[in-house]
Amino acid sequence: MLASIENINKIYNGEEILSGISLTIENNERIGLVGVNGCGKTTLLSILTGKIDFDKNPDGSGSVSIASGVKIGYLEQHTGLEGDASIADEMRLPFKHLDEEYERMKVLEKSLNELSGEALEKAEAEYTALSSHYENNDGYIIDVKINTVLNGMGFAGVDKARPVNSLSGGERTRLALAKLLLEAPQLLILDEPTNHLDLDTTMWLEEYLSEYKGAVLVVSHNRYFLDKLCTRICEIERGRIKSYSGNYSFFISQKKADNERQEKLYDAQQKKISELQFFIDKNRASATSAKAAKSKQHMLDRILDDAVEKPRTYQKPAKIKLEYDIAPPKDVFEAVDVDITVGEGEASKTLIDSFSLKVRRGEKVGIIGANGIGKSSILKTMLSINPHAKGKMSWAMNVKTAYFDQKNEQLDPLNSVMEEVHKRYPRMTDYEVRSILGSVLLTDENVYKPVGVISGGEKTKLSFALMMLRRANVLLLDEPTNHLDILTKEVLEDALAEYDGTIIFVSHDRYLLNRIASRIVEVTPNSVSSYEGNFDKYLEQKEKEKASELAAAASVKTQEPKKQYRTKQQRADDVKRKQEIRELEARIEELEGLIAQLEAKMCEPQIAGDYQKLSEACQELEDAKNELNDCMDRWVLM
Repeated sequence: MLASIENINKIYNGEEILSGISLTIENNERIGLVGVNGCGKTTLLSILTGKIDFDKNPDGSGSVSIASGVKIGYLEQHTGLEGDASIADEMRLPFKHLDEEYERMKVLEKSLNELSGEALEKAEAEYTALSSHYENNDGYIIDVKINTVLNGMGFAGVDKARPVNSLSGGERTRLALAKLLLEAPQLLILDEPTNHLDLDTTMWLEEYLSEYKGAVLVVSHNRYFLDKLCTRICEIERGRIKSYSGNYSFFISQKKADNERQEKLYDAQQKKISELQFFIDKNRASATSAKAAKSKQHMLDRILDDAVEKPRTYQKPAKIKLEYDIAPPKDVFEAVDVDITVGEGEASKTLIDSFSLKVRRGEKVGIIGANGIGKSSILKTMLSINPHAKGKMSWAMNVKTAYFDQKNEQLDPLNSVMEEVHKRYPRMTDYEVRSILGSVLLTDENVYKPVGVISGGEKTKLSFALMMLRRANVLLLDEPTNHLDILTKEVLEDALAEYDGTIIFVSHDRYLLNRIASRIVEVTPNSVSSYEGNFDKYLEQKEKEKASELAAAASVKTQEPKKQYRTKQQRADDVKRKQEIRELEARIEELEGLIAQLEAKMCEPQIAGDYQKLSEACQELEDAKNELNDCMDRWVLM
């Protein structure tokens, strides 16, 4: 056991947020902590990490226990690294104790030739112990570890000499997570770790955490992430916590089955209670049956003392229904060789040189790609919010679009929530406006607040209220599930799944991409590719593509060339190509030998014990491997 919480409570302003919470965390567990926003997830993490105190029971019970020597690492939501230190220096800090050991080893090495007798024996023993500890804790591959994590977290190619404060907020959060992974605590606690991560980085993090040597406790609204990583789900609901073995999908099915079973037990018990109460009321006053009535009363009391709790019926937090009035033609939209740019004039930058896309009526097209690749700009260009200088783009007749902007720039921050609806639909009465806002749970005083001060989730709900009123037959959505808790995401997904119009959406939410998309469009620096099916089908097709490329490359190498007439130039080109292949193969063989030599060299005591020489050897090895990969890629394409 790494950590244990026993029967704790937490009260804020007279309201009990957590009640009788107990949780045990074992080594190597992968636990997902879920629940609606405000249910107490972050509060529980803060109690576990000692940031806030819990409230004991009246009898004094309640405790939080951490096993001796267990180190806890905690990444809070909306936090990141600060300061003027460079990226390289920050990433080196988790290994400070190993670097100090290495410096001490160098001092001891110099002194070994100067000491004798008991002093020499003592120095040799200390050096041996330090050397063994340093090697066993991967001291000789610290740089490799740092580069692996930085590359995985999306910092490949970033200048490591850059000061942390020069990074964006999202980059500083990612860097804080990278540093925490390098610290490798026995218990890793993460609050919404996939915020600010693109798909590739999220998938890398899933794999890394799956193999992590320690326990992971994670709060996340990313259901696909919870499915891939977690072996146990703990849900906080109305102050209580309940544990389910398995991933998120199993938790959902198990919870549904538990609720159905409890509902049957409750209904059966209520029927029995009603029958007993009827018998008691009917026979209490009768002299001949009063004794039987008293016996039935005892039975009723026993049932009531241990009554089945009324099932907590799942109530959707919002009601979203998307409809339209006129169906467009079969072909809704087409773009041919359009440039996707941002900025204006000299400050403009082309993100995608030639973008082409054709969308049919009723399709649900999910657009994916790395952060900054131009996905949001594609939607803005389609809507003519961003101009384009070349190519052709057209919408069909009878198309009515509605746009969800992830930054909510289409909302006026100075308007109240009510005014924002009235501005677009002035003929609506206050009652009608409050009704549509109420359907997305914007109620009471919240409707009079300025849009600029409401939460991100509330702005999203307001945007979808406006979208319902718009009655568009084509929806363009940019990260629509950002800022939403899991239950609200499910409501939105239900609405999008039921909507039979056309949807073009940008998302990193793989659960949404799996549930909604009928086609995936992948944007890369060099191409825009289309894949039929949802996200899982896209992954399958990507794997098949990779396998086909490898098979084709192998086939080309083994096939006998067909005899056919070739021009003088073709023959000359063929000779040149064969020469290049021979040179590449020679260089590949040379690099493979060099890599083997370097790996053997790094194991030599005089190299392994010298930080400077080992660091140089590591860099030389990394350069050789990178060149080998480049040569292999070129050889495959020859």
